Amino acid sequence: MDIGVFIFPTDNTINVVELGRMVEDLGFESLWFPEHSHIPSSRTSPWGGRKGAPPLPEQYWRTHDQFVALAAIASTTSTLRLGTGICLVAQRDPLWTAKSVASLDVVSEGRVLFGIGYGWNVEEYHNHGLEFSSRRDRLRECVLAMKELWTGEEPSFEGEHLSIEPSWVWPKPTQSPHPPIIMGGAAGPKTAAHIAEFCDGWMPISAPKSEALNVVNGAMSDAGRDPADLHLGVFRADPAPEAVESLAADGMDRILFELPSAEPSVVRETLESHAKLLNLV
Repeated sequence: MDIGVFIFPTDNTINVVELGRMVEDLGFESLWFPEHSHIPSSRTSPWGGRKGAPPLPEQYWRTHDQFVALAAIASTTSTLRLGTGICLVAQRDPLWTAKSVASLDVVSEGRVLFGIGYGWNVEEYHNHGLEFSSRRDRLRECVLAMKELWTGEEPSFEGEHLSIEPSWVWPKPTQSPHPPIIMGGAAGPKTAAHIAEFCDGWMPISAPKSEALNVVNGAMSDAGRDPADLHLGVFRADPAPEAVESLAADGMDRILFELPSAEPSVVRETLESHAKLLNLV
């Protein structure tokens, strides 16, 4: 089981280049960054879309651009895998996103893990000129289009939300056929169908329950795929020895510990504490 970490990288926490070197030196497999283009200050959407959620932490509107930050880390590391955790694909232009993913994969010599998700902030989505209710179907089309852009010599795509005429698109990713596509978040029937259709992995927040696994495994089988081929992971895993051992025993392929968006000394202390768990698996 691989063990990585994730953090909201901001302008008032540890420098991302320094963090990347530290994460690699301590022996972690991967480092993941989430993203938000902005957070509208109206704060209409509750945190995570959950009614009654606590106030949204400031780190959500101070994040660096995840591709710029990960590219900076790629230039000063050699083995650390670089994850988007998650990339808000549905509110992005797929042509530019496909180029960013492919470029990062090339400059990092094939170390990208492409974590994706639908998003929860209604007004953020609307500010991109999009209808929030379309986000799941739009994400699907964006991913299918990007897969064509990454693999085709003169790719094109036609869908309900996207239309891309035959085009020349380079660079192509170093990883073949493209970086692993990993869905984040809980999996109901529609998400499970998307995982089965176009994803290589699934990483919910907290360990997946047997009922959710059954839904995903059923969708994989319905799509003609072997459920055993799906890479399973956990965002925000409990950094306790017994929890790590339990997740390994349950067959998780990767777990991620959270780092605080805090002053550098606090981030370093937390990272070094998490590193003590690496010898358990």
